[in-house]
Amino acid sequence: MVDLNEKFVLGHLLVPPCRLGTRDEAEKPARAGSPHRWMHLIPGGRRQQRRSRDLEQLEAEAKDGRSSPLAAEEHPPRGAREHLPPWRRKRFLRVPERDSPSHSSPERGSDCSHNSSDHEDGFSADFSYGADDYDGEGNEEQKGPPEGSETMPYIDESPTMSPQLSARGQGGGDSISPTPPEGLAPGVEAGKGLEMRKLVLSGFLASEEIYINQLEALLLPMKPLKATATTSQPVLTIQQIETIFYKIQDIYEIHKEFYDNLCPKVQQWDSQVTMGHLFQKLASQLGVYKAFVDNYKVALETAEKCSQSNNQFQKISEELKVKGPKDSKDSHTSVTMEALLYKPIDRVTRSTLVLHDLLKHTPVDHPDYPLLQDALRISQNFLSSINEDIDPRRTAVTTPKGETRQLVKDGFLVEVSESSRKLRHVFLFTDVLLCAKLKKTSAGKHQQYDCKWYIPLADLVFPSPEESEASPQVHPFPDHELEDMKMKISALKSEIQKEKANKGQSRAIERLKKKMFENEFLLLLNSPTIPFRIHNRNGKSYLFLLSSDYERSEWREAIQKLQKKDLQAFVLSSVELQVLTGSCFKLRTVHNIPVTSNKDDDESPGLYGFLHVIVHSAKGFKQSANLYCTLEVDSFGYFVSKAKTRVFRDTTEPKWDEEFEIELEGSQSLRILCYEKCYDKTKVNKDNNEIVDKIMGKGQIQLDPQTVETKNWHTDVIEMNGIKVEFSMKFTSRDMSLKRTPSKKQTGVFGVKISVVTKRERSKVPYIVRQCVEEVEKRGIEEVGIYRISGVATDIQALKTVFDANNKDILLMLSDMDINAIAGTLKLYFRELPEPLLTDRLYPAFMEGIALSDPAAKENCMMHLLRTLPDPNLITFLFLLEHLKRVAEKEPINKMSLHNLATVFGPTLLRPSEVESKAHLTSAADIWSHDVMAQVQVLLYYLQHPPISFAELKRNTLYFSTDV
Repeated sequence: MVDLNEKFVLGHLLVPPCRLGTRDEAEKPARAGSPHRWMHLIPGGRRQQRRSRDLEQLEAEAKDGRSSPLAAEEHPPRGAREHLPPWRRKRFLRVPERDSPSHSSPERGSDCSHNSSDHEDGFSADFSYGADDYDGEGNEEQKGPPEGSETMPYIDESPTMSPQLSARGQGGGDSISPTPPEGLAPGVEAGKGLEMRKLVLSGFLASEEIYINQLEALLLPMKPLKATATTSQPVLTIQQIETIFYKIQDIYEIHKEFYDNLCPKVQQWDSQVTMGHLFQKLASQLGVYKAFVDNYKVALETAEKCSQSNNQFQKISEELKVKGPKDSKDSHTSVTMEALLYKPIDRVTRSTLVLHDLLKHTPVDHPDYPLLQDALRISQNFLSSINEDIDPRRTAVTTPKGETRQLVKDGFLVEVSESSRKLRHVFLFTDVLLCAKLKKTSAGKHQQYDCKWYIPLADLVFPSPEESEASPQVHPFPDHELEDMKMKISALKSEIQKEKANKGQSRAIERLKKKMFENEFLLLLNSPTIPFRIHNRNGKSYLFLLSSDYERSEWREAIQKLQKKDLQAFVLSSVELQVLTGSCFKLRTVHNIPVTSNKDDDESPGLYGFLHVIVHSAKGFKQSANLYCTLEVDSFGYFVSKAKTRVFRDTTEPKWDEEFEIELEGSQSLRILCYEKCYDKTKVNKDNNEIVDKIMGKGQIQLDPQTVETKNWHTDVIEMNGIKVEFSMKFTSRDMSLKRTPSKKQTGVFGVKISVVTKRERSKVPYIVRQCVEEVEKRGIEEVGIYRISGVATDIQALKTVFDANNKDILLMLSDMDINAIAGTLKLYFRELPEPLLTDRLYPAFMEGIALSDPAAKENCMMHLLRTLPDPNLITFLFLLEHLKRVAEKEPINKMSLHNLATVFGPTLLRPSEVESKAHLTSAADIWSHDVMAQVQVLLYYLQHPPISFAELKRNTLYFSTDV
């Protein structure tokens, strides 16, 4: 028996799997109706069509004594040549060894690119703003075999793809005719052709046995899973089982019958044996495969979701035992369910290829010829009609030793290198983590990656917080500069939209897009702050900075899952490293830097406004713990933590029932992370001096506008590692949420003019402002993200009710309330004033004053505007101003700078009421409108100003007097 995963018989070749040919034209789209339209299901499928020409080129070069990259790639591993038939051996050319020592093997975990420096790591060096206009392959053709290497490693794209498929039609197209030109290949005798039929059939029969064993392994857990589905503790529901294993039983029965009928014919071989009717019947049953393929994506997603929510099913799906062939030494091998679910998709393509090879070696007058011809026609039509959107995720690189190295995950991360931030593309393979950057290439050249370093997973460890050394000094980017970048991005976005609306010149639009990309790139590079450290047990540590704890957890879990396997340490030779790095461009799944300028025009811009989220409860914890949740949303290409529930102590079923109001800035996703609170102060992360809490589970949902843009609450459940978190949400667009509506009940404080409240209370500053400020300064001034992190909406509403009713229990309630809820109540009070604190009348003057260029003129104007405010407004504003300055003094602890505070409070204190705002609001879909930028700048000006006293303001005279 022949294991087709190691060797394969195709046409007149019996060779180890290898990749021939160069990569130009590799990704050209196939013609409509071509049988190769489905070959994208097996990565590199179309490239196999070139093999026949490549062999001809190889033989021609051999006659001339020339060496070529094809010669290098065609050469089999050592020892393999002796096992080939004599007629095949002469095809392999020995690539002479070279004496040049220029390529030495890098140490594992050390830097890969010794000659490249990092000084060109800026966006202009690494990335084009239109980041997807790279060549489809991204690798330059090899000019010759690598130095110091006898055998050229190869890419394993589709081990059983037939070189005969390179035969092109007369018109030069890619389609194949089911009828070979003369029934047999030129120069092949009928007797030899029939012998080749037997070889092809023997190989196919061996692979059919393996395929049936794989289907059996997939079906094995189905019966016990169905049995438990009707019990009180089901592993999966009946619907989930039917989705995951859809049509597998039918496919198994079809192929078992086919194998049982074909096997005796091959074993009792003679020249007149017929089996065309078996292939014809197999082809006629491809409708079952169509149903399987249409369900394939759903089956994969369901299996993945069930694995995350059920540990028992996860263990089952990770190690399914596949029986080895009858004459194999290996009795069983362990395979994942995901890999086995792909096998039918792989198989239907291979069957078509084998039919083509059989037909090529079947005489035209043989009884099987018309039957095989019909079977091939049916199969090719099936492949042409199949859904092209399936992503089999099967791209892999094969080592010279024949081992498959699968790409598991890749993405852009910010690395701290030489005390500066570098944007890297990180690739996680089944046995190695590789960190790379795109090389700077001249125009017209293929893009390539440059390896910065790699660590074999067997050597990779995550240092515990107490073990990790302090991170290299990286100067954080000032918050106000990050906010300025966001404002520039939004302003550029508005300009681009105006240009498009006015049908402006494409050059002008491209220029604006480039500026926008540059700002987005800098924001992406400088905003992450969450440390993710990995260590090579043989030496060096590496530090990444991420914007999201969710992302850090994803990378850690993906690596740890792979490390459960029996991995061996290794050192990559320079040639192996070259091939691995060269494959990265083709294998990558993340093609663009996650910035909005890389989005297509028809992609959703995301949601702008306020998302109201109630985190109800969680179930599924196995033991009591101190539990809380955080909420993250995406903004400007990266995720930001927006809210945090209180810690529910010592429980397996926390019931938070906490509501949050989250501001959305072009957001498309909501993430919920569930943590166990750690109170052990020894477990402090030296990178940021924060106690590390354990992530118990995490989940993400898409913010579908049609689902969330309703007046009613939408309730949902996120399943994460066996834990279920129940939550509700509803969305309010920005234009609706910014309305200032006077309260009908003038006896309260919310929605009532500040002059009315202070007169009633006989105070200079409203009682609600004084009490909230006092409580924040007493126990919240060092709270991380104070005024930025959302308080629980239900707590805020409770405080609002108490203040409106002037309840005598206000002080007691404040002392017990979460500090973020108190901070949220203060913000809500200013937001709901019927007129902004700095008044509607003066709003245009504030906008003009902040735009003045001359510092002296700006100073006079801005101070004059303050003097013009009504006394209650001015005194309250100055009171709040001094409070916010005291909060900012604790920035090293609470992470709230003056600019952060201005961003939070600027629009709240200045945004005009509904009547006035019509003239000032720009697009409600753009949170960073010019007006909002100016509002932030006005408050920031006063926050950065030396202390301002009410008495001095009233005493001072102006150098000029202007009636506002």
